[in-house]
Amino acid sequence: MANICDVFLERERQTLSPYAFLTADTRGREHPQAPCENRTEFQRDRDRIIHSSAFRRLMHKTQVFLAPAEDHYRTRLTHTLEVTQIARGIARALRLNEDLAEAAALGHDLGHTPFGHAGEEAMQECFDPEFRHYYQSLRVVEKLEKGGKGLNLTWEVRDGIVNHTGKHMASTLEGVIVKFADRIAYINHDIDDACRAGILTLGDIPYELLNVLGRGHSERINTMVTAVIEASDGKPEITMTPEIAEATEQLRQFLFERVYRNPIAKAEEKKSKELLIRLFEYFRKNPGRMPDLYVKNLDEEPVERCVCDYVSGMTDRYAIDMYRALFIPRVWGGK
Repeated sequence: MANICDVFLERERQTLSPYAFLTADTRGREHPQAPCENRTEFQRDRDRIIHSSAFRRLMHKTQVFLAPAEDHYRTRLTHTLEVTQIARGIARALRLNEDLAEAAALGHDLGHTPFGHAGEEAMQECFDPEFRHYYQSLRVVEKLEKGGKGLNLTWEVRDGIVNHTGKHMASTLEGVIVKFADRIAYINHDIDDACRAGILTLGDIPYELLNVLGRGHSERINTMVTAVIEASDGKPEITMTPEIAEATEQLRQFLFERVYRNPIAKAEEKKSKELLIRLFEYFRKNPGRMPDLYVKNLDEEPVERCVCDYVSGMTDRYAIDMYRALFIPRVWGGK
């Protein structure tokens, strides 16, 4: 039987764009490993991320609405899956490396804090002003997963993870796709969730933006994705057609004004920040009460770094339960 991985690699050479990153050209892993006969290196990275504990915890981490009781709001996990679907679709249309785009997208938010960006702000306040979730995502896959061994991912996937947002730019086109897919996903699903929460209606969105991008959820996503494909096809860069790019940015700014800073959506944000800061201070003073992994790391790193790893890795529910157990007195129930 032929080596299946070799078949995949040859298929890449024969079918992918000259601008695609070929798996055979990977810089490899920090700790070299024998190749797998059935999967390429980026496919292995995808599987390692999906099976990681950090990936599972995304299920109970906030996207926009803090610890929502209603099941249909997005979580950090559903956001990640939507980003991955968009990224893979764009990569496929451009004949780029779908496996690389998929793996980087699946891992891009592994280091996100509980309570969304409120948690990120808490870590900036009590640990380091330079704390960012994308740096923490890289730390998760390099240092914290698998009992401190890390996932030992390829260089290109790690590069795509840490450079998925802000002014940072990934070294591969597939990594850059994740940046676009992340923005396309959150702009549109946050509109959907805000409308469900009753803090926004489609009528609130400027008509000229809906006229350009589309009124429906899937229509807007398709418009943005198509704009990336049309502007990037046959080029050594990932970009978006100017009209759609401008409308997308205006819609994003609208969401910052009406949703991300909305007092209803953010009603509990101050409490959640204070909760995490208090947990941080407690474990900074009592580091031995953290799980074994973080206690073990105290031999190599400052206590604040280890406490940040522990607190930032918590889910919303776990953080609330931990706070309740540490700081809320239990009512005595008798014998």
